[in-house]
Amino acid sequence: MKRNFLLSAALIVGLNASLLAQVNSDPVILKIANEPISKSEFERVFKKNNSKETKFDNKAVNEYLQLYINYKLKVKEALELGMDTAKAFNDELAGYRKQLAQPYLVDKQVSEKLLREAYEHMKTDVRASHVLIKCDQNALPSDTLAAYNKAMKIRAEITKGGDFATIARRSSDDPSAKDNGGDLGYFSALQMVYPFEEAAYNLKKDEVSMPVRTRFGYHIIKLTDSRPAQGEVKVEHIMIKAGAGVKGEDSVKAVAKINEIYAKLKAGEKFEELARQYSEDQSTAKNGGMLPAFGTGRMVPEFEKAAFALKYPGDYSAPVKTSYGWHIIKLMETKPVGTYEELQAELKQKVQKDSRSELSRTSLIARVKTKYNLKEMPKAKDEFMTTIDSSLSTGKWTTEKAANLKSTMFTIGTKTYTQQDFATYVNDHQVKRETGIPAKVMANNFYNDWVNESALAYEESKLDSLYPDFRNLMQEYRDGILLFELTDKKVWSKAVKDSAGLNEYYTKNKSNYMWGDRVEATVYSCANADVAAEVRKLMKKVDDDDTLMARVNKSSQLNLQVKYGKFSKGENEAVDKVTHKVGMSPNLELNNQVVFVNVKSLVPAAPKQLDEAKGLITADYQNQLEKEWIASLRAKYPVEIMQDVVDSIATK
Repeated sequence: MKRNFLLSAALIVGLNASLLAQVNSDPVILKIANEPISKSEFERVFKKNNSKETKFDNKAVNEYLQLYINYKLKVKEALELGMDTAKAFNDELAGYRKQLAQPYLVDKQVSEKLLREAYEHMKTDVRASHVLIKCDQNALPSDTLAAYNKAMKIRAEITKGGDFATIARRSSDDPSAKDNGGDLGYFSALQMVYPFEEAAYNLKKDEVSMPVRTRFGYHIIKLTDSRPAQGEVKVEHIMIKAGAGVKGEDSVKAVAKINEIYAKLKAGEKFEELARQYSEDQSTAKNGGMLPAFGTGRMVPEFEKAAFALKYPGDYSAPVKTSYGWHIIKLMETKPVGTYEELQAELKQKVQKDSRSELSRTSLIARVKTKYNLKEMPKAKDEFMTTIDSSLSTGKWTTEKAANLKSTMFTIGTKTYTQQDFATYVNDHQVKRETGIPAKVMANNFYNDWVNESALAYEESKLDSLYPDFRNLMQEYRDGILLFELTDKKVWSKAVKDSAGLNEYYTKNKSNYMWGDRVEATVYSCANADVAAEVRKLMKKVDDDDTLMARVNKSSQLNLQVKYGKFSKGENEAVDKVTHKVGMSPNLELNNQVVFVNVKSLVPAAPKQLDEAKGLITADYQNQLEKEWIASLRAKYPVEIMQDVVDSIATK
């Protein structure tokens, strides 16, 4: 919720007034508690948060000005209360700064190259098998060499004619290999760690790679197939649950049910209606079974294979078994891989989260070191390393061991990093390790990480001066966080916690929350007229609907569905169609079913109870609190509008 609120806040706040010089060519458009806001600031905010088609007419400008004033008043109040000095606030803002800084802390040239490469890979699906020899990233050189030699021995066995699947089952440290012989199926760009993906895409069919190092260890990869990318498909599905935990009678019922639904489809009934009535995928049933578009490697293999096998929109599959249950899949749309321009923004987001982004980071670190003339002092490093002993391997090294060391270890720009700074870093990052890595190797890794992180931190500290858009975005987030916290206190949480105030508001406005005339009824949806006749007959002998359904659905799970409730007009088609008289209705034909309704009572219009409409009532109460709060802020902080300046914008 907070993230969404902050983004919404960013749509209003715009540029920081303090950053804009007040000159004759940039007149003041308004003052809040005598603090001036320039015309240029407001214009930029207005343009930023309105479409290009929005006209600068008098109404639009003045309406937006009032929203902007309300926003600035809330921020003013937060600052007056000192909320920007709270530790929690500054910690949160620092967290957002880390996130927002990431796109600026990359080598743009390298990033563009990686984007292009990812796109080229997206145009082809590859299928590969692998043998994994596990090796920790921080393993001893001797252990790393042993893992590499083992991988080379396995590769030699494969290249001499050994069966890859057999060898994978015997030798791979990937647990799935025992079942799949190392076969990973088809995959595309950004679905594997980058070194693995790069190696696979550079192989020819049936070629076996040299050992490929990833964070998991060494991989021997064999490319078994490649094909033009399938692109994406959009499908609907009907699912009957029959996962690993469903056995015996329930499993038999699931098969019977999916086959009955399939028979209805072949008889001409509508897929979407059957999905709404019978699908047990609750997230999609109400939408006729519609799933988001997906491509290679995004669904379980059985589902993916069946979906991509469908040729024409409207085609549907026979029942398909997956680990989730039984599915019938209907093809709605096929979509080929888009152009680079179409996919660039999406690719950029994915690449930033992918392991290949480390290449861009590494390149930037090298540039930053050069840009700000980073200088290391090897003697100071060697001196520090004399304090490192086996206690580091157990996570018990202390800064006291380096208490007498004060020398500079490296400089970057105007900033100096000392042995004491490194001692703190080591102390904060040490953990007990079971890998047997020598303590001095660990310390050297810490040193390299420390230098690199410090270089990036130095570049990050310069972002506000280097990039005005970053500076403005940080200002937006600062104000957004303040506004969220204060609004939560004054409006949102207050409305939830203030039960007395909420009850008072409800009592005064009860007439705004009314039930219309309703019908208390039970709706019986039957597969056909014979079933409806059977149901009516059994109702004379059976008192409860659960027993009734169990009896009627012995031969088919689709025979009878029962729904009870108090229905307003428009909530249930069958209830809307019957004469609203207490008692049993005649049969109706709806959605290829025979339906009848047992009307139990007519419920006249009446106010909803607080609990029945609490969400809506609470929202309305919050709106009232918001209005009252804004009124108090406008009384507290004088607002002066220079209408002639406002009008000069509106006439453009």
